[in-house]
Amino acid sequence: MNPIQRRTFLRTVAAGAGAGALTTLAGCATPIGTARQRVVVIGGGYGGATAAKYLRLWAPDIEVVLVEREAAFISCPLSNLVLGGYETIENLTTSYDTLQRKHGVRVVRDEASAIDVAKKEVRLARGDTLKYDRLIVSPGIDFLYNQTPGLESAEAQAKVLHAWKAGAQTVALRKQLEALDNGGTYVLHIPKAPYRCPPGPYERVSQVASYFKAHKPRSKVIVLDANPDIVSKKGLFLKAWNELYPGLVEYRASNELVRVDANKLSIETSFDTVRAGVLNVVPPQQAGRIAQQAQLLNVSNRWAGVDFRSFESAVAPGVHVLGDATASAPGMPKSGFMANNHGKVAADAVIALLQGREVNPEPILANTCYSFVSATEVVHVASVHKWSAEQKTVVAVQGAGGLSPAANALEGQYAKSWARNIWADALL
Repeated sequence: MNPIQRRTFLRTVAAGAGAGALTTLAGCATPIGTARQRVVVIGGGYGGATAAKYLRLWAPDIEVVLVEREAAFISCPLSNLVLGGYETIENLTTSYDTLQRKHGVRVVRDEASAIDVAKKEVRLARGDTLKYDRLIVSPGIDFLYNQTPGLESAEAQAKVLHAWKAGAQTVALRKQLEALDNGGTYVLHIPKAPYRCPPGPYERVSQVASYFKAHKPRSKVIVLDANPDIVSKKGLFLKAWNELYPGLVEYRASNELVRVDANKLSIETSFDTVRAGVLNVVPPQQAGRIAQQAQLLNVSNRWAGVDFRSFESAVAPGVHVLGDATASAPGMPKSGFMANNHGKVAADAVIALLQGREVNPEPILANTCYSFVSATEVVHVASVHKWSAEQKTVVAVQGAGGLSPAANALEGQYAKSWARNIWADALL
């Protein structure tokens, strides 16, 4: 493994970087070869925060500006534990302060409203304009409410939550579950793949079932899945539901959404109409709004195609797209761990391009997704992906990944350690 590949796999910080003197945000982008080139990063999630930090670690002479609308990072991984009553949203929250104070990333709390690729400019909602030499866009997902009839209005969306972006809706959904009568029904609708975190809905089912088993044993979980089958860790989830929550979980495949009635808390699918005490609908998704505005979505008009050797956009030179917003390579999940890997590969490539060097021609990425099926027991799926010159994309390495043999508490400890380590890797 060459030095670039080794850097791509770094999981902990071996050395800090001084903040240095920051230039003002206004002004021209810096010509290649001068001392203070600027990279703007849009989005401070697993991909964007990682990219911003590693740009500064590996090339302290580059000015890095991170644009993020939220005051702090909140982790989607582990957020289903809030629904089970085993975690708090506060424990999943990490400040951006260390990125700025320790690593010299300039954090701008604002929202990117437009990208002008020709001028190399990012316009912010509050009116400022940032010029850049290279741009990294890690905008996460937005929801396709036009494909969820009945949920187009803000009023309906406030009643029927998605809780698919960790934060206020996670807490609100937990409160809905707490208010549900013992004997009431929680109904979850899962969109067709691809969507953020393939095993996430089934972990959510497990967490709600765990809560019901302990506190509302006469209640029930109904899963309405638009997919023809469980899309990730099928055998492990079914085994957990059958053994841990017998009679609590009813799974129905190929239930495509037709219409939601937010007032009646009912959902019509291709098979039936189901009433709920708590109705939780995860809408279909696409890349975040700024990627749409910049016309980066060249795959199914939903996702951004990229060159996985650099994560440079297939349609916008000088713009790199990370994380859930990308059109995934075969077998590559939309996950926090994968976005973290995207951030490192992209940071390495951006530095090389700014320095006039060739990017790493053979990047390697890894992924592990942990799912809590109870308060303590976890199952995982892991994979390794590498660039294939023949297929001109990233492919899964055969035999390099795998599944848990069964749910177990040891992996629960691993999962929580993984979370603490990756938050530190990206943000501290």
